[in-house]
Amino acid sequence: MASGSQFGDQTMDVVVHEKTYHAFSILTRWAMLVIGDATFFLTLWFATGAGFWGALFIAGAAFVIGYLFLVRHEEKQPLDVWVEGR
Repeated sequence: MASGSQFGDQTMDVVVHEKTYHAFSILTRWAMLVIGDATFFLTLWFATGAGFWGALFIAGAAFVIGYLFLVRHEEKQPLDVWVEGR
C-alpha cells in the first residue's frame, strides 16, 4: 500500500477537509438509515398484516443491523487515508 510520502506532510487544509468530509459522510449515512427505516416501518405498518407492534419490532431490528453495518463501520475509520486497512 502506498505510504503517501510522495505528497509530503498533510497540511491543515487537507486535515480540515478530511474531517469535514468524514462528518458529512456520517451525517449522510444516518439520514439514509433513518429515512429508509421510517419507510420500512410505515410500509410494514400500513401495507402488511404486521400491525403496529410487529412493524415496530421488525423495523427496530432493521435499524440496529443498519447501524452496525452502515454507520458504526464508518465512524471507526481513521481519518488518515494512508493508514493500512482504510
